[in-house]
Amino acid sequence: MEYSDEPEVRYAKSGDIHIAYEVYGNGPVNLVLTPGSISHLNYYWKEASTRRWLEGLGRFARVARFDKRGTGLSDREGGIPTYEERMEDIRAVMDAAGFDEAVLVGFSDGVPMSILFAASYPSRTRCLVLYGGFAKGSWAPDYPWAATKEQMEQSFERTERTWGTKEAAERRVSILAPSRLGDAAYIHWMGENRRMGGSPGAAIALAKAEMNIDVRSILPTIHVPTLVIHLTDDKVCSVEEGRYIAAHIPGARMLELPGRDHMFCVDAQLTDRILGEIQKFATGVEPPPTRSDRMLATVLFTDIVGSTRRAAELGDSKWQALLAQHDSMVRNNVERFSGSVIKSTGDGFLATFEGPSRAIGCAWSVTRSAGELDIEVRAGIHTGECILGSTDISGIAIHMASRILDEALPGEVLVSSTVRDLVYGSRISFNDRGEHELKGIEDKRHLFSVTSID
Repeated sequence: MEYSDEPEVRYAKSGDIHIAYEVYGNGPVNLVLTPGSISHLNYYWKEASTRRWLEGLGRFARVARFDKRGTGLSDREGGIPTYEERMEDIRAVMDAAGFDEAVLVGFSDGVPMSILFAASYPSRTRCLVLYGGFAKGSWAPDYPWAATKEQMEQSFERTERTWGTKEAAERRVSILAPSRLGDAAYIHWMGENRRMGGSPGAAIALAKAEMNIDVRSILPTIHVPTLVIHLTDDKVCSVEEGRYIAAHIPGARMLELPGRDHMFCVDAQLTDRILGEIQKFATGVEPPPTRSDRMLATVLFTDIVGSTRRAAELGDSKWQALLAQHDSMVRNNVERFSGSVIKSTGDGFLATFEGPSRAIGCAWSVTRSAGELDIEVRAGIHTGECILGSTDISGIAIHMASRILDEALPGEVLVSSTVRDLVYGSRISFNDRGEHELKGIEDKRHLFSVTSID
């Protein structure tokens, strides 16, 4: 199908932010394309090679595309978007497009947010296709392929100094599509697309979010069919990063193809090959179950500090009255932050949330409200895989959150490094509490104390 006109741009509401999206194509499956870095819905249709790619998707799928918050035609709000917020933007677009479930195609830095979505909403993810992406945004001894923070800081300075110039466009093409470096028209389009898609501030904010993301611990929690596609000589992300992702997602298939153009669509033959592989993969899997018993969730444990001593001081009658006030306060806060109470632990609660910022907000409010009852409450939070039962939940995430609670001080909200990473860019501040040995957990774990929420 050829498109004489660009698809109509619509807007989905994600929290207070308007996310620009478009829907086109009439294939038998739904497909959501999550963009990399800076995008602009309209300008991608203005370049012949990207148009060929987009039209190809529309021949076998009903496609929803969107611009990330802060870029393109979406709201240009300031600050750094968290990956939790960006994941929720996918859900908002799916809801607005009427997609109960969809094939999720993550491109470049759209890969981590697609990973989070598939782990959090397996029943809405028909299958997962990850192209040219990464699991961790910066160098580490056990992840040596990504750029160091020093290298990225240099990139931020260059972005601010050269944004909008021909120099910036040529540099971008040399990295994303080196085979088109001598193509003046393509370089002009790249520069125009970047200028229209975002500001230098937006580009730097998104890059900082990338630099601080780490979804490695999330990879084993994905239980949907997954295809990882990577070019062997990709200049943006090393093929080793694709291999790492495929090796850590259960049952994932790795497809390595020759090439060095991260923007693979500049090569018509490669584009057709990738379209064919995605079509075969997307149309060959069964739709997801309406409910999965495994999913990514944020787990919150709370307890009253010194409850046994306090009960003895007050006596049964007064203690039970105080406990009833505490229980009501905690339940009200869990409901306020859109969580679910799983059970009472006697002097505390186990609750789950769809996102870590909600769990932190709830825990912060609970620990502060406890002072009004003349008690001290502490909290432990972790994001990980949970196994859903008919009346309870289980899984390593539950065990981890419980052990983090054991390390929390009176009145403290203590979180895992996974939680801290997922809310990077939010107005939540942390204090590094160092590495801890947690009972029953292999290896030391880095924990962080919440110090403020603006």
